[in-house]
Amino acid sequence: MPCTASAPNLTAREQAHFLYDAIPPGLFRVDDDTERIAWRVSPEPFALTAQQVSEIERLGNDLLAFYRALNALYNRSARGTAPGFIAEYLDRGKPERVVQLARQNRFKQDVPGVIRPDLILTPNGFVATELDSVPGGMGFLGAMTEAYCRLGIESVGGSEGIPRGFAAMLARSTGVAKPSVAIVVSDESGDYRAEMEWLAQSLRRLDLADAWLRGPQDVFFTEGGLFIRHDDGREIKLDALYRNFELFDLPNVPKHELFLYAARHNRVKLTPPPKASLEEKLAFALFHHHGLQEHWRAELGAELHARLQQLFPRTWVLDPRPMPPQAVIAGLTIGDEPIGDWRRLIDLGKSERDFVVKPSGFSALAWGSRGVKIANDLTREEWADAIDTALAEFDRTPYILQRFHKGKRLRQSYLDRTTDEVRQFDGRVRLCPYFFVVGERETQLGGILATVAPADKRLIHGMTDAVMTASFVSAATP
Repeated sequence: MPCTASAPNLTAREQAHFLYDAIPPGLFRVDDDTERIAWRVSPEPFALTAQQVSEIERLGNDLLAFYRALNALYNRSARGTAPGFIAEYLDRGKPERVVQLARQNRFKQDVPGVIRPDLILTPNGFVATELDSVPGGMGFLGAMTEAYCRLGIESVGGSEGIPRGFAAMLARSTGVAKPSVAIVVSDESGDYRAEMEWLAQSLRRLDLADAWLRGPQDVFFTEGGLFIRHDDGREIKLDALYRNFELFDLPNVPKHELFLYAARHNRVKLTPPPKASLEEKLAFALFHHHGLQEHWRAELGAELHARLQQLFPRTWVLDPRPMPPQAVIAGLTIGDEPIGDWRRLIDLGKSERDFVVKPSGFSALAWGSRGVKIANDLTREEWADAIDTALAEFDRTPYILQRFHKGKRLRQSYLDRTTDEVRQFDGRVRLCPYFFVVGERETQLGGILATVAPADKRLIHGMTDAVMTASFVSAATP
């Protein structure tokens, strides 16, 4: 619905104060109990042009197609009709039980219902550094867009874009117009509990779903399916269980075996599906692999394949296994010289190290910017240690090497709560659009979370010096 201002005609400073007070406290963890929000507040959402928003909207269907292609290639690799190294890489380091989950007929064709890329706005357009199918930030963004709406500012996706997109995804996956759903947050993912509570409350308030936040221990199983119980004793049979926990944490999630049993026997819809093969950052390395280009073009079509070639940065799996003396690592050079030994990278000077090293997945270090090393931020000794650690961890947690793309420099306003003035800083932005899968090949954009970090920070994340805000369409170019 269109935004109607309940607090019109405010100055930028007054708008920032309004937002700071209007956003529910505790949606993200804060280290200082006197603070409601851990980041800087902007008087208005991040400005995008109509063309930029149009490009981002198209990405949703493109990325859904990529997930389906990745899933198809993984399944073909597992049964021997595509190169075996695809499944070998995607399964590496995972317990056999987790591997078999991804291959079970019940889940074999499933892809995530929520897709969130991390987009860096560069001088040459957008670069997607990774994809997240168990994303945080939905509740914070949803509350932020509601608060801006009260100022009369319409964010991308609309003031109810997050809960309505989430509900449409659930309705499509369950086949139930108003499904009953438990949003299950594990202890490991406890920082997201408050924002997922906001989402559940919003789904009920808008009469979109009978949604409730629950811990894993609060869900119980009968032969009829999965249930939750209210304080008054009422029991609700679940149509869907939204998994807000990582698969590497399964052994620490109470009752997870009952969740999986119910999902396997079609007594509940589990989303995202328990497929660790679709949660690996090394998928970008497979996409760029020289030996798989015809496979990708066959799955995606030439036009989409070319678009994703521009979107996904060059990525390599840091695989320490020996190569023949004449072999080189495809696409990786020092100057114009191809290299065949990862440790040659250690000799690069800081200005030559336009790389990121990070764990691919299935690890506590693989989410929330943990484990990410920006190469030209490191001393030579730290860079050498990053390479050596990545190579040593290959059998347990594969790491990737990825080209680093610097974000476009821009100016960002924020409320300085020390001086009580609206100021500006030079920054770079990461955009996180939330796409909800609402059809076989169709997604719905719920909103775009913008994180603007100071320009001297190489890694853009929700630090205290950053602005985190929604996005809106503006005639001005950021």
